[in-house]
Amino acid sequence: MVKKKLSLSPLSLLILTFLVSPAPSKTQIVSPSSIFTGGEWRILHSSIGISAMHMQLLSNNKVVMFDRTDFGPSNLSLPNGQCRMDSHDSALKVDCTAHSILYDVATNIFRPLTVETDTWCSSGAMLANGSLLQTGGYNDGDHTIRLLDPCETDQCDWIEYQDYLLERRWYATNQMLPDGRIIVVGGRRQFNYEFYPRNAESSSSTYWLELLRETKDVHENNLYPFLHLLPDGNLFIFANTKSISFDYTNNRVVREFPPIPGGEPRNYPSSGSSVLLPLQFGPGLDDHGTVQAEILVCGGAPQESFSNAKNSTFLPAVSTCGRLKVTGSDPKWEMEEMPLSRVMGDMLILPTGDVMIINGAASGTAGWDMAREPVTAPVLYQKDEPINRRFTVMHATTTPRMYHSTALLIPDGRILVGGSNPNPYYNFTNVLYQTELSLESFSPPYLAPEYNAMRPRILSATEVFTYKQFLYIRFAVADYRTASKVSIAILAPPFTTHGFAMNQRMVMLRVTSVTQFPWFVHEVSAVGPPSAEIAPKGYYLLFVIHAGVPSSGVWVKVQTQF
Repeated sequence: MVKKKLSLSPLSLLILTFLVSPAPSKTQIVSPSSIFTGGEWRILHSSIGISAMHMQLLSNNKVVMFDRTDFGPSNLSLPNGQCRMDSHDSALKVDCTAHSILYDVATNIFRPLTVETDTWCSSGAMLANGSLLQTGGYNDGDHTIRLLDPCETDQCDWIEYQDYLLERRWYATNQMLPDGRIIVVGGRRQFNYEFYPRNAESSSSTYWLELLRETKDVHENNLYPFLHLLPDGNLFIFANTKSISFDYTNNRVVREFPPIPGGEPRNYPSSGSSVLLPLQFGPGLDDHGTVQAEILVCGGAPQESFSNAKNSTFLPAVSTCGRLKVTGSDPKWEMEEMPLSRVMGDMLILPTGDVMIINGAASGTAGWDMAREPVTAPVLYQKDEPINRRFTVMHATTTPRMYHSTALLIPDGRILVGGSNPNPYYNFTNVLYQTELSLESFSPPYLAPEYNAMRPRILSATEVFTYKQFLYIRFAVADYRTASKVSIAILAPPFTTHGFAMNQRMVMLRVTSVTQFPWFVHEVSAVGPPSAEIAPKGYYLLFVIHAGVPSSGVWVKVQTQF
């Protein structure tokens, strides 16, 4: 068994815990839901030089961010006098500025990366080996794939393969599959899908997807379709208002689900968002056939919102969320009202399994200067609460995050927030909403100091494991409650852009025992996920959750065999 050893001894760690926050009495705080802190915003950088349109957390705790290349110079120079030469670029044929950065979460330092072709409105996924695959874009980048390997030096950079993709992939969506391949679905005027890497069967042709043709309306409203891998290995695909379970291997629809009520589009440019709620295991739920899968879709814009916004009339954004148990015998959407209407919002699964809805606008739609009323307050969605009691409004930021903004979860439980550029070029004056180059973080309520004594600190964990294998995690906590309050979650880090977190996936592992040791140390044993349909092989963040308070995440790797 491989253990991950941390630098602090249990004794040192517990002394530090008590110094930071004395343990409350048992009658005080029982869980983060018992006290409202509203969260905390903090500016990390007033400028990172680029507007972060796309983000991906890598397994070395660095975040890749990038914009597009065809708007002119950014505010960050490439190193050592380096310049990008691109005769196809519509703005600059010679560009000596960066359009991508690598941000180090631990040090709060970033450095420029070099993108050669246009990444505007592209897609991505982290491969099983930890590399980031980035697909498509615009102009000379629309058939390109790009790879970035995680490294600890300053030498790694993008590697590009032009014309690898069979079709233009602009506003497409990626999803990791159980066999480790990536499926790339859709894009503007592309009613088909293809795979990376290509094999003998998929080397020269794409596969038709009728749902995308059916759901294209006058303003499209089916770009960046929502994709989620279901426990049976099929894909849930949502576009505009319709959704299906799809067997991508045999190119057939397995099941059609009811349209989401209200008839309001939920995909770009009427950009809502979607998550697959955490897949949960308990006694008797150790076989993937018994796992329940629920999809949550929130926000969006009315079908006519785009045409109205072109005439400076900004319709209210969609105010509803729909929740669908896709594994049920008779699936029906359960609808509820959000406290704030929202278009272009991001939905991120937190270590607790709840969902944070963040960024966006209250009127208009996605597009250049097509929205108004920034929604600066995140909303927490607590999935296990009764309907109509699941939403809580958080503290607001002072920075509008609208079109082309992004957000993602980082290992310490904070949410990283960047981007927002509703202008065709970088513009900081004489516009209603300027190009935003800043980077900030939002700390959800569970990070409040009131919970420090109940916060588990992971001391060691099985770093690499396979399916159905036992794994062991040791953690220290000052104010321990009971074994029933301990859970283990693994979270696949998503690629986020345009309000959708591709490949975002949480699995709650089955806990078999919790053993107590001296010095406030406990060891929990759990069972790895049952199959690649539940958790495709690759890197995950593992969290210990104690009485609703999560630890910081540590990286683990799920693989098919040793």
